[in-house]
Amino acid sequence: MTDVLRRGRASLAFSFFAQGATFALLVTRIPAIQDRYGVSDALLPAFLAAVPILAGVGSVTTEQLVKRIRPSRLLRWSQPVVLLALLGVGSGDRLVELAVALGAFGLAVGALDASMNMLGVSLQRTYGRSIMLGFHATYSLGGIVGASLAWVGAHWHLSLFVSYLPVVLVLLPAAFVGSRWYVDGDAASGLEAGAGAGTGAGTGTGTGGDVDAAAGKGQAESGALVFRLLLPLCLVMTFAYIGDSTVSNWSAKYLQDVLGSSEQLATVPYNVYMVMTLVGRAVGDFGVRRFGAVAVVRLGAVVAALGFAVVAVAPGAWVGMLGFTLLGLGLCVLVPQTFAAAGRLFPGASDAAIARLNIFNYVGFLIGSPLVGALGDAWNYRGAMLVPMVLVLATLGYARSFAPEPDRYGDGHERPRTADVGRGSNGL
Repeated sequence: MTDVLRRGRASLAFSFFAQGATFALLVTRIPAIQDRYGVSDALLPAFLAAVPILAGVGSVTTEQLVKRIRPSRLLRWSQPVVLLALLGVGSGDRLVELAVALGAFGLAVGALDASMNMLGVSLQRTYGRSIMLGFHATYSLGGIVGASLAWVGAHWHLSLFVSYLPVVLVLLPAAFVGSRWYVDGDAASGLEAGAGAGTGAGTGTGTGGDVDAAAGKGQAESGALVFRLLLPLCLVMTFAYIGDSTVSNWSAKYLQDVLGSSEQLATVPYNVYMVMTLVGRAVGDFGVRRFGAVAVVRLGAVVAALGFAVVAVAPGAWVGMLGFTLLGLGLCVLVPQTFAAAGRLFPGASDAAIARLNIFNYVGFLIGSPLVGALGDAWNYRGAMLVPMVLVLATLGYARSFAPEPDRYGDGHERPRTADVGRGSNGL
């Protein structure tokens, strides 16, 4: 790999880290935000739902923007907006100010998530091996840092503004400077194709290339066909984020209100969850290379369902922690592998596929957060935890959608790196 690609990978990993920290600081302080602005329990689900709705709008807009603007440029400017919006959440004291800050946060997050994963998938294609879980591992690491800082803020009774300001002052300039080294898909392919040409390995032909070429042609000719092929991955993304949003939006409230923990301890489940997602994602790429994406996705779904079951029947806070531990290990592999599968399925239109798939990230959040809240109010929160458990188990029925096509990267025995890049080698 060239130094340009290594710097691009490192800078993109930092972007994932910054977003993980930012999001964790928002969701783990929901009780404090609710108290600061006087948001009622009945109104809270509406505020939580507004963020993914606007993020979906941002992702749809990004699909159109990347036809004219490089994803790296969108990421460079959307991340500072997200950080400033977080600071805005901690600065106001009226509901209208909270609405404006969360609205800006949602729109910018949609562009950020889509462009960030576009760059990750294109780099994975260039590297010729599974690296997406590694990017998402840095997101988890950022979430751990953000949740830990949230615990400090709750422990020392710091205001939201005081908790958020130092983080924004550190992450915003660092992310902006690092953005100069982002590598877009066409630039990455050009760099690696040049290296492959130098070794004479970039002119392979065969049935694998013909399959990719036919797929790319079909994608260009029929939008309906694209969505039909993408639909199983969209459903998996939705189910995964219903589970993830249940943890991020309700874990603190569940531990405090249902399991009787303190406010400080209520910030810990999300931290535990992020620690286990970090562990799972740190080793997940090796698992994909050794056992294949299908086996990894199936195992993740089963472990996550077990985690929800433990949370639902937990007699106290510490058993609940065990459930969130299992949830982190199980859910951590689903989202990165879903993005990676979309990149393999549509190598000639991966940006569009990822932007569309990313919308279902927010569909999951949109459904999961109000659904758990409504069921908790109408029934009980323990019973509400069984719904995402069933949906995550439904992922098992779509696991074959993660199987790689012949001669593509991502199975148990990946192709040599130089055979995975360049227009001559994969039929693009």
